[in-house]
Amino acid sequence: METATTGETGMPEGDTLHRTARVLSTALSGQRILRAEVDPARGTPSPERLEGRVVSSVEAKGKNLLVHLDDGHLLWSHFRMTGSFHVYRPGEPWTRPARQRTLALHVERAVAVGFNLPVLEHLTAQQAQRHPQLALLGPDLLSPTFDREAAVARFRAEPLLSLGEALLDQRLAAGVGNVYKSEVLHLCGMDPFSTVSAATDAQLAELLGRARALMLRNLDGRMRRTAHGPSGERYRVYGREGLPCPSCDTPIEMVRQGAAGRSTYFCPTCQETRVRGRAHAQPYRRGC
Repeated sequence: METATTGETGMPEGDTLHRTARVLSTALSGQRILRAEVDPARGTPSPERLEGRVVSSVEAKGKNLLVHLDDGHLLWSHFRMTGSFHVYRPGEPWTRPARQRTLALHVERAVAVGFNLPVLEHLTAQQAQRHPQLALLGPDLLSPTFDREAAVARFRAEPLLSLGEALLDQRLAAGVGNVYKSEVLHLCGMDPFSTVSAATDAQLAELLGRARALMLRNLDGRMRRTAHGPSGERYRVYGREGLPCPSCDTPIEMVRQGAAGRSTYFCPTCQETRVRGRAHAQPYRRGC
């Protein structure tokens, strides 16, 4: 069995989805679906529409997973906080109970099982092009053709959004979640609560470039790390409220940012942050 997700806590971010796509592609690409199992409570996708189809490819776009089929249709899933994919050999016992199975695709040499998938849709190519989430996705930070200038332009279109919220807005650039948001803002010494309009194009480009570099570094399947040093800490600020900043020893703080209350970890000294010890609510649009 190969676990296609890495067991990270919280919502998977772009690096997790790209690793998942790589594992599923190895198991499924070019293979005919011999049998499909779908949670009957969902009603869709119908197993009959999947069985007999050949998996053309598997790709990640930001935090979205797309399984492309040879009839031009695709399966779209989003893991949110609960979803994962495992790959098993035929007949191998599953490590999770069958009641948690949302989707199982049986091919000749493998079984790919999606557990606890909160989002699963069977889309035609036209439906995918018009989909309210997929169609609006910004440039994928982990794409080989990532266009940083296009992403900066999208940030510029939201001048009043805080940097912490802008990084989570998948319509501006796809792939960053809560971990990388806090980590890259600390690395760049930028205030999570300042607005996009307060940053220069060069600063936004650096922010996106650092985020991409960190995520690329974590595509090897090992436990995610953004800090490397003698302390052994995996992260510089994320999840380290009250502990000393690795750069200046100031205690790290955490504030629930935006209307959705997403946790933002920061060093008030290194990042010259003026918002401290209270919720900082600005309008927040749920990411794709």
